[in-house]
Amino acid sequence: MSTLFTIGQSNKLMDALENAGFTPDDVTKLQQCRHLGMLKSVLSGQAQIITVKHVIDCDSVPYTPSCWGLEEHVNGGQLEWNPDKVELYRDERQRKVKGLAGKDLRKSLSSKQVMNANVLDYLLANPELIPNEWKKFTVYFWGTIYLGGEGPLFSIRGLCWDNGKWISVSGWLGANFLGYDMAAISK
Repeated sequence: MSTLFTIGQSNKLMDALENAGFTPDDVTKLQQCRHLGMLKSVLSGQAQIITVKHVIDCDSVPYTPSCWGLEEHVNGGQLEWNPDKVELYRDERQRKVKGLAGKDLRKSLSSKQVMNANVLDYLLANPELIPNEWKKFTVYFWGTIYLGGEGPLFSIRGLCWDNGKWISVSGWLGANFLGYDMAAISK
Protein backbone atom coordinates (compact mmCIF):
# COMPACT_ATOMS: atom_id res chain seq x y z
CA MET A 1 0.00 0.00 0.00
CA SER A 2 1.35 3.38 -0.98
CA THR A 3 2.11 5.96 1.69
CA LEU A 4 3.06 8.58 -0.90
CA PHE A 5 -0.41 9.11 -2.39
CA THR A 6 -3.60 9.97 -0.54
CA ILE A 7 -6.78 7.95 -0.88
CA GLY A 8 -8.37 11.02 -2.48
CA GLN A 9 -5.66 11.17 -5.17
CA SER A 10 -6.04 7.46 -5.86
CA ASN A 11 -9.82 7.83 -6.17
CA LYS A 12 -9.45 10.77 -8.56
CA LEU A 13 -7.03 8.78 -10.70
CA MET A 14 -9.44 5.83 -10.81
CA ASP A 15 -12.29 8.19 -11.76
CA ALA A 16 -10.18 9.70 -14.56
CA LEU A 17 -9.27 6.24 -15.87
CA GLU A 18 -12.91 5.18 -15.82
CA ASN A 19 -13.97 8.38 -17.62
CA ALA A 20 -11.33 7.65 -20.28
CA GLY A 21 -12.91 4.26 -20.91
CA PHE A 22 -10.45 2.06 -19.02
CA THR A 23 -11.75 -1.32 -17.92
CA PRO A 24 -10.55 -3.30 -14.89
CA ASP A 25 -8.53 -5.46 -17.33
CA ASP A 26 -6.89 -2.31 -18.70
CA VAL A 27 -5.92 -1.20 -15.19
CA THR A 28 -4.37 -4.62 -14.55
CA LYS A 29 -2.39 -4.31 -17.79
CA LEU A 30 -1.33 -0.81 -16.76
CA GLN A 31 -0.04 -2.13 -13.42
CA GLN A 32 2.00 -4.77 -15.28
CA CYS A 33 3.26 -2.46 -18.02
CA ARG A 34 7.05 -2.39 -18.17
CA HIS A 35 6.95 1.02 -19.88
CA LEU A 36 4.86 2.78 -17.24
CA GLY A 37 7.79 5.03 -16.27
CA MET A 38 7.79 6.48 -19.78
CA LEU A 39 4.34 7.95 -19.11
CA LYS A 40 6.00 10.47 -16.77
CA SER A 41 8.13 11.67 -19.71
CA VAL A 42 4.94 12.24 -21.72
CA LEU A 43 3.39 14.21 -18.84
CA SER A 44 6.48 16.44 -18.59
CA GLY A 45 6.54 17.07 -22.36
CA GLN A 46 9.78 15.15 -22.93
CA ALA A 47 8.16 12.38 -25.01
CA GLN A 48 5.19 11.80 -27.30
CA ILE A 49 2.75 8.99 -27.76
CA ILE A 50 2.70 7.74 -31.33
CA THR A 51 0.06 5.33 -32.52
CA VAL A 52 1.67 2.16 -33.80
CA LYS A 53 0.24 0.80 -37.03
CA HIS A 54 0.17 -2.96 -37.21
CA VAL A 55 0.37 -3.87 -40.87
CA ILE A 56 0.03 -7.53 -41.79
CA ASP A 57 1.29 -8.83 -45.14
CA CYS A 58 -1.62 -11.05 -46.14
CA ASP A 59 -0.03 -11.80 -49.54
CA SER A 60 3.00 -13.63 -48.16
CA VAL A 61 3.19 -17.40 -47.98
CA PRO A 62 1.70 -18.37 -44.61
CA TYR A 63 3.26 -20.60 -42.00
CA THR A 64 2.52 -24.22 -42.83
CA PRO A 65 2.76 -26.81 -40.03
CA SER A 66 5.09 -29.73 -40.70
CA CYS A 67 3.50 -32.60 -42.63
CA TRP A 68 0.88 -30.22 -44.03
CA GLY A 69 0.66 -28.67 -47.46
CA LEU A 70 -0.94 -25.47 -48.63
CA GLU A 71 -4.18 -26.19 -50.51
CA GLU A 72 -5.57 -22.66 -50.90
CA HIS A 73 -4.48 -19.22 -49.74
CA VAL A 74 -6.59 -16.12 -50.37
CA ASN A 75 -4.31 -13.10 -50.63
CA GLY A 76 -5.47 -10.06 -48.72
CA GLY A 77 -2.92 -7.34 -49.49
CA GLN A 78 -1.44 -5.19 -46.75
CA LEU A 79 -3.91 -5.23 -43.87
CA GLU A 80 -3.70 -2.53 -41.21
CA TRP A 81 -5.01 -4.31 -38.12
CA ASN A 82 -8.14 -2.73 -36.71
CA PRO A 83 -10.41 -5.04 -34.67
CA ASP A 84 -13.35 -2.72 -35.37
CA LYS A 85 -13.13 -3.78 -39.02
CA VAL A 86 -13.29 -7.49 -38.21
CA GLU A 87 -16.52 -9.42 -37.89
CA LEU A 88 -16.80 -12.79 -36.24
CA TYR A 89 -19.14 -14.69 -38.53
CA ARG A 90 -21.27 -17.70 -37.65
CA ASP A 91 -23.64 -19.40 -40.05
CA GLU A 92 -27.07 -19.85 -38.46
CA ARG A 93 -26.89 -23.59 -39.18
CA GLN A 94 -23.95 -23.86 -36.76
CA ARG A 95 -26.39 -23.31 -33.88
CA LYS A 96 -27.93 -26.74 -34.42
CA VAL A 97 -26.97 -29.44 -31.94
CA LYS A 98 -24.65 -31.17 -34.40
CA GLY A 99 -23.34 -27.93 -35.91
CA LEU A 100 -22.48 -27.51 -39.59
CA ALA A 101 -20.06 -29.62 -41.62
CA GLY A 102 -16.85 -27.78 -42.47
CA LYS A 103 -17.30 -28.31 -46.22
CA ASP A 104 -20.75 -26.67 -46.03
CA LEU A 105 -19.43 -23.80 -43.92
CA ARG A 106 -16.65 -23.31 -46.47
CA LYS A 107 -19.31 -22.91 -49.20
CA SER A 108 -21.22 -20.45 -47.00
CA LEU A 109 -18.06 -18.39 -46.55
CA SER A 110 -17.15 -18.35 -50.26
CA SER A 111 -18.91 -15.00 -50.79
CA LYS A 112 -17.32 -13.39 -47.71
CA GLN A 113 -13.98 -11.64 -47.35
CA VAL A 114 -12.34 -14.21 -45.06
CA MET A 115 -9.08 -13.47 -43.28
CA ASN A 116 -6.14 -15.77 -43.85
CA ALA A 117 -3.59 -17.50 -41.60
CA ASN A 118 -1.15 -14.58 -41.86
CA VAL A 119 -3.55 -12.61 -39.65
CA LEU A 120 -3.74 -15.53 -37.23
CA ASP A 121 0.03 -15.79 -36.92
CA TYR A 122 0.41 -12.03 -36.47
CA LEU A 123 -2.16 -12.06 -33.67
CA LEU A 124 -0.51 -15.03 -31.97
CA ALA A 125 2.79 -13.10 -32.06
CA ASN A 126 1.02 -9.98 -30.71
CA PRO A 127 -1.72 -11.33 -28.40
CA GLU A 128 -2.35 -7.92 -26.85
CA LEU A 129 -4.08 -7.00 -30.14
CA ILE A 130 -6.71 -9.74 -29.81
CA PRO A 131 -10.03 -8.37 -28.54
CA ASN A 132 -11.10 -9.71 -25.12
CA GLU A 133 -14.53 -10.60 -26.54
CA TRP A 134 -12.88 -13.29 -28.65
CA LYS A 135 -12.01 -15.30 -25.53
CA LYS A 136 -15.41 -17.04 -25.60
CA PHE A 137 -14.94 -18.37 -29.15
CA THR A 138 -12.63 -20.39 -31.32
CA VAL A 139 -11.81 -18.05 -34.21
CA TYR A 140 -10.84 -19.63 -37.53
CA PHE A 141 -9.07 -18.02 -40.47
CA TRP A 142 -10.72 -19.57 -43.53
CA GLY A 143 -8.61 -17.68 -46.06
CA THR A 144 -5.97 -20.41 -45.78
CA ILE A 145 -6.85 -24.06 -46.29
CA TYR A 146 -4.27 -26.74 -45.63
CA LEU A 147 -3.90 -30.27 -46.92
CA GLY A 148 -3.08 -32.75 -44.16
CA GLY A 149 -0.13 -35.11 -44.34
CA GLU A 150 -2.23 -38.27 -44.82
CA GLY A 151 -4.60 -38.15 -47.77
CA PRO A 152 -7.19 -35.51 -48.60
CA LEU A 153 -7.65 -34.12 -45.09
CA PHE A 154 -8.34 -30.43 -45.39
CA SER A 155 -7.75 -28.29 -42.32
CA ILE A 156 -7.92 -24.71 -41.23
CA ARG A 157 -6.15 -22.99 -38.37
CA GLY A 158 -7.59 -20.83 -35.67
CA LEU A 159 -7.00 -19.49 -32.21
CA CYS A 160 -8.67 -19.88 -28.85
CA TRP A 161 -8.19 -18.79 -25.26
CA ASP A 162 -6.98 -21.69 -23.13
CA ASN A 163 -5.59 -21.69 -19.60
CA GLY A 164 -4.94 -17.94 -19.60
CA LYS A 165 -3.26 -17.64 -23.00
CA TRP A 166 -3.99 -17.67 -26.73
CA ILE A 167 -3.14 -20.88 -28.53
CA SER A 168 -3.24 -22.10 -32.12
CA VAL A 169 -5.77 -24.80 -32.96
CA SER A 170 -6.81 -26.58 -36.13
CA GLY A 171 -10.13 -27.75 -37.46
CA TRP A 172 -10.73 -30.50 -39.96
CA LEU A 173 -13.17 -29.65 -42.76
CA GLY A 174 -14.76 -33.08 -42.38
CA ALA A 175 -15.80 -32.20 -38.82
CA ASN A 176 -18.77 -30.17 -37.65
CA PHE A 177 -18.32 -26.55 -36.60
CA LEU A 178 -20.47 -25.51 -33.66
CA GLY A 179 -21.98 -22.26 -32.42
CA TYR A 180 -18.81 -21.08 -30.68
CA ASP A 181 -16.66 -21.65 -33.84
CA MET A 182 -16.39 -18.30 -35.57
CA ALA A 183 -14.84 -17.16 -38.86
CA ALA A 184 -12.81 -13.93 -38.94
CA ILE A 185 -13.99 -11.84 -41.90
CA SER A 186 -13.44 -8.24 -42.97
CA LYS A 187 -16.41 -5.91 -42.55
